[in-house]
Amino acid sequence: MQNREFDLDVTFDEGDPDLSGYDEQSIRAAIENLPDAIKPVAKALLIDKRTMSDVSQALGLRQAELVTRLHRAKLAIAEALGNR
Repeated sequence: MQNREFDLDVTFDEGDPDLSGYDEQSIRAAIENLPDAIKPVAKALLIDKRTMSDVSQALGLRQAELVTRLHRAKLAIAEALGNR
């Protein structure tokens, strides 16, 4: 069986914010204040470093929806940490 990557063709008007300048503790704290719809996505992908496929299956989400929720989570985290 071949390993295939999927292009989800999901684009956003604004790019993903750069969270690389923040330590994990700050990101964890910001994730705790996220709405319930995006908190588990952010925790699984940004903190637990799970794969998109694993998280989409575990949460019962299509990968396109997962990408959208991750984008919203990153925007909210960046705003909470003062980097928009």
